Amino acid sequence: MSLFPTPGMSSLTPAAQNSQASSAPGRLNKPSALERSARDEMNAQVIDSLNVSIGAGNKSQQLLYRSAIDKINELLAPDFGPDALQATAAKQDNSAEATAERILSLSLGFYDSYAQQHPEMSEEERATSFVELVRGGFEQGFNEAKDILNGLKVLGGDIASGIQQTFELVQKGYDDFLAGKLQPKSDSGG
Repeated sequence: MSLFPTPGMSSLTPAAQNSQASSAPGRLNKPSALERSARDEMNAQVIDSLNVSIGAGNKSQQLLYRSAIDKINELLAPDFGPDALQATAAKQDNSAEATAERILSLSLGFYDSYAQQHPEMSEEERATSFVELVRGGFEQGFNEAKDILNGLKVLGGDIASGIQQTFELVQKGYDDFLAGKLQPKSDSGG
């Protein structure tokens, strides 16, 4: 049975056809129970969509965090298995600073394990490669979160400036981490 009407076929649902066929001239045509149920379900979906849109605006930092962590998890999975980074407790500070700190702490916390798995690389190569890996995951997750917020039409004002601040803080954190790894070791002998 085709879901699309073909020439000569009615596009009405069977319930609508029955309702139409049983209508006597001059009689009010009330929707059937099936039609009311479908309409009620569609209305509920619209309301749920609005709730998601409103809720996403209020939780933009959580969305950014989740997207970034998911992408970093995806990129770390070949070396560390699925869900290498675990989500923190549901109640958390979602300010730009706190969100950036969590992203940095979780992603950079894997550096020692990464270094052990890549002994063939120099310290500079390991640090650079690792930061490129986690930075790439963060940027992909950030862009996905930003697209979602934009699509929900909640990306503006404080939300836009908050996630931009988070982005800048995470990038600075990655830069600082890399600079610390690339500094020449001072000689302690003399």
